[in-house]
Amino acid sequence: MKPILLSIFLILISHIVSADVPLRLAVAGLSHGHVDWVFNRKDKKDVAVIGIYETNPQLIDHYAKRYQLDKTLFFTDLQEMLDEVKPDAVSAFGAINEHIVVVRACAPRQIHVMVEKPLATTVADAKEIKELAERYKIHVLTNFETSWYESNQQIKEILEEGQLGEIRKVIVNDGHQGPKEIGVSKEFLEILIDPAKNGAGALVDFGCYGANLMTWLMNGHRPLSVTAVIHQNKPHIYKNVDDEATIVLQYPKAQCLIQASWNWPFPRKDMEVYGTKGYAIALDATTLQQRLLGNNKEERKELPARPAPFDDPFSVLAAVANGSLILNKLDLYELTVNCIVVEILDAAMQSAKQKRTVFLK
Repeated sequence: MKPILLSIFLILISHIVSADVPLRLAVAGLSHGHVDWVFNRKDKKDVAVIGIYETNPQLIDHYAKRYQLDKTLFFTDLQEMLDEVKPDAVSAFGAINEHIVVVRACAPRQIHVMVEKPLATTVADAKEIKELAERYKIHVLTNFETSWYESNQQIKEILEEGQLGEIRKVIVNDGHQGPKEIGVSKEFLEILIDPAKNGAGALVDFGCYGANLMTWLMNGHRPLSVTAVIHQNKPHIYKNVDDEATIVLQYPKAQCLIQASWNWPFPRKDMEVYGTKGYAIALDATTLQQRLLGNNKEERKELPARPAPFDDPFSVLAAVANGSLILNKLDLYELTVNCIVVEILDAAMQSAKQKRTVFLK
């Protein structure tokens, strides 16, 4: 066999083999409410949890009992865990401002990282995460629920095909009745209502979805300006952070309205995209409404769920880590998009505080 053919053969074989070997995953933190997902994947064999870092003894006891986890899995020192169990990747489930700490520990050890949305609370942290990822050649993914939505993917597809024309207006509505109202854990609530740990309230918690989706739809282009208005409808519950936020992103020929709220009467994550040739509305993960130029009435489509591995963020992480999946650099999970998301959120916080429009450089 010729050398070049042998090399290709060996690469293909290594990908097939690595895809069959479970990802050795460590968990950094148990305070984020989404962490339960990783312990409820018993039907999937692509990931094996080999270590858990957490300093709160109550959380350690809670998760050990709830999921019958061996106490030898738990560590109270992040560095010690990484050196002892040597994971392929780490999923961070602590406060948003702790993401940088996890990446600082993982990057020099060439351990991939996936964080919960958003990537960071500050632009400085986002830039450092990107620099560390590039220097040590690791993947740092940001997990958004809306990345799993086939409806959003269909909108992107018909946009790229030209069926919607050029984007003129996007409206993204995200949120729920409020974290306390829906009964999140005490530890998760402490993160969400702490401006240092979360960055802000609803503005960050749910404003990040719209910033992520719009940056993706605009192929990584930054807005010209960001204008945000925040309010506390429930200061007796959320005294240190906003519970209502509206963010306007202005582009040369498009505008995005992000409505992030802890005051919706029910949970929602929907997006409306209006172009010069039609519109498309993602009502939920698998429901799409659209009307295109030449159609007299609106069409409603019921879509299948996204195919594997895109139906599960840990499957995406496993596939990226073992090399069987190569994401586009402008994917919803990727650093290029998510560093811009942090810039937008930072500008929105400045705008709300200073009561003015912030222009991005």
